Amino acid sequence: MTNLQLVTEWDKTFPKSDKVEHKKVVFHNHYGFTLAGDLYTPKNALGKLAAIAVCGPFGACKEQSAGLYAQEMAERGFLTLAFDPSFMGESSGEPRNMASVDINTEDFSAAVDFLSVQDNVDPEKIGIIGICGWGGMALNVVSMDTRIKATVTSTMYNMSRVNANDYFDAMDEDGRYALLQRLNKQRTEDYKENKTTYPGGVADPMPEAAPWYFHDYHNYYKTERGYHARSANSNEGRVDTAKLGFINTPTASRSSEIRSAVLMIHGDRAHSCYFSKDEFKKLKSDNKELLLIPNASHTDLYDKKDIIPFDKIESFFKTYLK
Repeated sequence: MTNLQLVTEWDKTFPKSDKVEHKKVVFHNHYGFTLAGDLYTPKNALGKLAAIAVCGPFGACKEQSAGLYAQEMAERGFLTLAFDPSFMGESSGEPRNMASVDINTEDFSAAVDFLSVQDNVDPEKIGIIGICGWGGMALNVVSMDTRIKATVTSTMYNMSRVNANDYFDAMDEDGRYALLQRLNKQRTEDYKENKTTYPGGVADPMPEAAPWYFHDYHNYYKTERGYHARSANSNEGRVDTAKLGFINTPTASRSSEIRSAVLMIHGDRAHSCYFSKDEFKKLKSDNKELLLIPNASHTDLYDKKDIIPFDKIESFFKTYLK
């Protein structure tokens, strides 16, 4: 595995809990990338624990929302792993901030690999939490990885759908063709000049005329509340031409075949709420639930602990990871 240079001091966007033990870990996926994670273990925990892998939002790093969720769930008795996906944060992969439906889905399974072999984890009691775009990845992986017994998606985005169709499915076939032309022209230019083009993360300052939900992102990624130096969304953004793979590769195409338990959580005021509502319709059986949080926006579920329904998440995992 690649030797990563991991930051050892606490540099999260949330305060450190005195109720859990924290340490940096590394593990690898099937593509040979080395992934960096933060492992949170309840203090004085005994025996084999139920475990949860956490990732997201898309373009964020584990020091942001994923770590907050992981630490909170560790306080509630679970061993948790917040990790950076391939190409992102402290994990390996070039070019930086690249993304792939296939590789990122594998990253979740690699996290399950890691958790499954820990001495203090019960491998039959592993769940996952996917936030924002990683909610879509969570549905993608759980439709094939039968080791995952319970899944929570929070403020879920289907990244394939939004890249192919734009927000609210507003882009038609002609618009998509024009986008493909632009991205493929960019590929040629990047190759010719041996460079990688980044479109920029969240704009700063955010134009007043921008849609309200862009301001919602700015209030998280570009302020003291959520900014982090290793977050793509807080800085240069993701590789521009990565959109091509998402346009042509559906996410969660076999959601209807998921047999394990799924809890989908979304703010009913979030611009993105239609993603969860539509994906939930594909799920079958009585161990699936859609929970809409009144008056919550998309990023409210990133870090607002008075809005994120952690009691419900705890109850869900204790029900299905037993």
